[in-house]
Amino acid sequence: MQTGTNFANRRLVQVRRDQLSAGERPAAKAAQGKTIGERELIWMMALLMACNAFGIDAILPALDSLAQSFAIPGNDRQFVVGIYLLAGGLGTLIPGAFADRYGRRPVLFVALGCYILLSLACAAAASFDQLLVLRAVQGFFAAGIIALPPAIIRDRVGGDRMARLMSLIFVIFLLVPAVAPSIGQGVLLLFGDWRWIFASMAVLGSAMTAWVYFRLPETLHEEDRQEIVVSNIARNMVRAVSLRKTIGYTLASSLVFGALFGFINSSQQLIGEAFGAGDMFPLLFALCAGCMAIANWTNSRIVEKFGARRVSHTALFLFIVVAGLQYWFAHQPDEDLWTFVPLMAANMSLLGFIGANFGSIAMQPFKHIAGAASSAQSFLRMTTGALLGATIGYAYDGSARPLATALLVAALTSLAFVLYSEGGRLFGPPEPDDEDD
Repeated sequence: MQTGTNFANRRLVQVRRDQLSAGERPAAKAAQGKTIGERELIWMMALLMACNAFGIDAILPALDSLAQSFAIPGNDRQFVVGIYLLAGGLGTLIPGAFADRYGRRPVLFVALGCYILLSLACAAAASFDQLLVLRAVQGFFAAGIIALPPAIIRDRVGGDRMARLMSLIFVIFLLVPAVAPSIGQGVLLLFGDWRWIFASMAVLGSAMTAWVYFRLPETLHEEDRQEIVVSNIARNMVRAVSLRKTIGYTLASSLVFGALFGFINSSQQLIGEAFGAGDMFPLLFALCAGCMAIANWTNSRIVEKFGARRVSHTALFLFIVVAGLQYWFAHQPDEDLWTFVPLMAANMSLLGFIGANFGSIAMQPFKHIAGAASSAQSFLRMTTGALLGATIGYAYDGSARPLATALLVAALTSLAFVLYSEGGRLFGPPEPDDEDD
């Protein structure tokens, strides 16, 4: 009798996995009458997240023009990027709980609507202070486009397969940061005014809204809907950022991406001005982001074979080595563009083996509260990363020393956090596809 029960349970699990692999979860399909294939879902989630990246990187080539327009001194121009990142991190606390109650689609539409309207408002800003306020509001209310894609993917799959899908998403997602500065520079050259860059953000947001409306089914399963009870939401979020086996990965990714945000904040001044790249800045920035995209594609090909832990732990050790080289070169009197860019591209490549894997490991235990977990982890990741990135960017002194120091310290501290989550044991085996709490 027990053998028959076990067989039935195994058969039920297999049928469930087949349903997830073939398309949407059954309740979602019945509710919406839509289906979406894995390839289209990957593109959609990637470009949703890319709206956020475009909102950051497209404005980079125009920071000098914007500073001249508002007579902004020194490093203050970086606040246009930093305030958006920080407010976005704070805003990620909100959408997950509502998405766990009302579904992913309605919350996405609210986030996209805010992104569009506030992009247009930024284009009409009359002062630098007004622009900063609008950017903060935009980042806060558009946070759903950051927080919800991981929850939507977790609705469908788990384990190392989630890491593979997230890697593929990051491949496409990173193409936008690679080309966004070039697009921003093209818009600036074509129209002669940085305000048109914000108008182009509204166009991208409108296109994504139409795509989501017509093609994305609801992925939240009926039995996973959570009531809007503050104590329950708080408990779910606290658990998502306090469970030992996941918190180290959330904090580690916060630090390494905080250092990356520091590079983004100061990249125009560092590459374009200090190293004298000038108009080559968008191309060199694209080279670094492109290396990260290639690494994510490679990760998607190997992660299910070797496991997210083995791949990401190896990459973290290599990241420490490259960061050490960056630190050494940055403290030499003759560092130039052709030592800085290859090393930065190498570390961004290694982030391609770290980011999606760390995020997937951190989300693995939270299948039934994926929205709240994604919000809480995104909040911690984004706020920590934004504050660290702003600090690094504002510490810019005309050299790569502050950035190199931050990369090395962040990498070493990240290793300590991962060791904490893993109880001192690294390079664990692959995880099953849909492991639960």
